[in-house]
Amino acid sequence: MTAYLEWQQRHVVAPVVPEPVAETSSFAGAGDEVHAELGRSVADLAPDLRALATALFEDPEIGFEEQRSVARIAELVESHGRAVEVGAFGVPTAFLATVGGGSGPHFAVIAEYDALPGVGHACGHNIIAAAAVGAFLAAAPVAERLGARLSLVGAPAEENGGGKELVLRAGGFDAVDAAGMVHPAAGARTSPVLGPRTTGVRRVAVTYRGRAAHAAGAPWLGRNALDAVVTAYQGVAQLRQHILPTDRLHGIITDGGAVPNVVPERASALFYVRSAEIETLRVLTDRVVAVLEAAGLATGTHADIEVDPVPPYLPLQPNLALTRRWADAVRRRGREVPPSPPVAAQGGPSTDMGNVSRYVPSLHPSIGLGGPDDVHPHNAAFAAQTIREPAFAALADAAVGLAATAADYLADAELRDAVAAEFAAAGGRFRWEDAREGASR
Repeated sequence: MTAYLEWQQRHVVAPVVPEPVAETSSFAGAGDEVHAELGRSVADLAPDLRALATALFEDPEIGFEEQRSVARIAELVESHGRAVEVGAFGVPTAFLATVGGGSGPHFAVIAEYDALPGVGHACGHNIIAAAAVGAFLAAAPVAERLGARLSLVGAPAEENGGGKELVLRAGGFDAVDAAGMVHPAAGARTSPVLGPRTTGVRRVAVTYRGRAAHAAGAPWLGRNALDAVVTAYQGVAQLRQHILPTDRLHGIITDGGAVPNVVPERASALFYVRSAEIETLRVLTDRVVAVLEAAGLATGTHADIEVDPVPPYLPLQPNLALTRRWADAVRRRGREVPPSPPVAAQGGPSTDMGNVSRYVPSLHPSIGLGGPDDVHPHNAAFAAQTIREPAFAALADAAVGLAATAADYLADAELRDAVAAEFAAAGGRFRWEDAREGASR
């Protein structure tokens, strides 16, 4: 609890507003000729990338079931002469393609391609995948000429399973020096250079076990598990009044009983706990668990609580030196980069790219797909936007920007030193598994 209160004192009671920073990069990078080459390469790839994004949209697959999506991606990459290993890292719907070798620097471009139940590619992972493929194929010849390595890492189940964390645990990022991906967003602009810095998220599942009874004939014999779930839900709702402005708590009842005239002997719920810092994420999770335990005591039921049924997603830590290169690249494409908000003002969604960003220097900018500003991800209207002309233009800009950032990193030793120094100053490599002793249950 002390860490939670200290964070509140620093960022809420006395908000820390960052000093203005230059939104451009002073490093030489790969040079104008290479940047122009990358633009031409992505233009040549554009029909294939549009077709891939459309095919994924038309045939969405949820996390860990993306067999057809992976097959389409692999077929496109291999059609351009690059080998793909499907089922890499011990994950059936992960994949890996790598060019170059030796002792040179290694940059990983990351693809997501899972969809959401019911609303398909409403988070735009079809655009993410196509942009990653375009960036990899465009930058591959540059990496080879530089004697460096470039990888395309396909990580499944961003929405429901933490595929990037599974790749990380399998050693998939051990030899990677920096990584990046691009996420689509509402509107027409790119993301701030300092953001988005997402929250971390942990899942907490609970099943209450009571005693069945006839709800009219002998209700006194029952112990109502649904009452326990409702009490828990209300307790979490009351907790929301006393959490940090950047924190989020939300949940659903996943099992509420079978019929009204039988006292439910089993009921379940699933909660998401989000916070902006790793330590406050731990503390807030403990507070939620205490509420769930109390609901069991209040109703005379037994609470089976499971924390982290899938890997936690850590708060994203974007590397500013890398992200400035992205900003410069998309500005050359005519994109606007808005000013960066204070970190303390940010909250909201989460991504397993946060786990990667704590292990290797990373960028995770977003790019607007050109639709209305109020059509946001996780809505069917956003999915429809991903296959319209403005989205295809954004796809090309994203691919060029990511390819240019990768090429700049691989070509410029001074940039690599700055990226590494910034990462080290932020604490260096961190894995949730390395901190299990201090983690919540």
